[in-house]
Amino acid sequence: MSKYKTLLFDIDDTLLDFSSAEDEALHRLFAENGLSLTDEVENRYKEINGGLWAAFERGEVSREEIVDTRFERLFNAYGKRADGKRLGSRYQQFLAENHDLIEGASELIQSLASEFDLYIVTNGVSKTQYKRLHESGLYSFFRDIFVSEDTGYQKPMKEYFDYVFSHITSIDQFSTLIIGDSLSSDIKGGLNAGIDTCWFNPKHKVNLTQDQPMYEIEHLAELHKILQRQTTSIQ
Repeated sequence: MSKYKTLLFDIDDTLLDFSSAEDEALHRLFAENGLSLTDEVENRYKEINGGLWAAFERGEVSREEIVDTRFERLFNAYGKRADGKRLGSRYQQFLAENHDLIEGASELIQSLASEFDLYIVTNGVSKTQYKRLHESGLYSFFRDIFVSEDTGYQKPMKEYFDYVFSHITSIDQFSTLIIGDSLSSDIKGGLNAGIDTCWFNPKHKVNLTQDQPMYEIEHLAELHKILQRQTTSIQ
């Protein structure tokens, strides 16, 4: 019998290919507005956006501030003015239309759903994440979905996980595992919550943080080996 019963999955770049969705949404947004999205501009956007989400994880900015100001900040960096809220709203619409799966995600989730209790834990925009999950075909396999926008907290805050645990009936934290690609939100969050962690690291990033996951996998299918490990009992 597996040590684990409850599995908490991140969405972006864990189950769904956020990098692909982001790239497509940015190109569509710029093309719609008659603008050229160069590599330099795209990299600057990702720098600004990444900084804002990191600040969000630290509780320094709100989700609304991120989605409403990131494009305004981008254009300001080039000495131009823009309606950040309008561009942000349009970008979210484009982003929600992409639901490309990470390799092996569909097969993994379908194979686990009958044996484990599966849940989604994600920092993001609720409407966008729900739409992407529905259209990817994964939605029905999860018992519940916890989006930071709906909980009032975000990963890696302990309060976020307290909220999640309070909404899962009879959860045992010792038999719960979180699986995600982010050291700063998924792994740090799991450690803050006192649960086991699995770092999905397909790009072989070097962990320079103090947050050490219990497991690390390169391919999603490797999760099966972790889950098949038996619990030990004292005779």
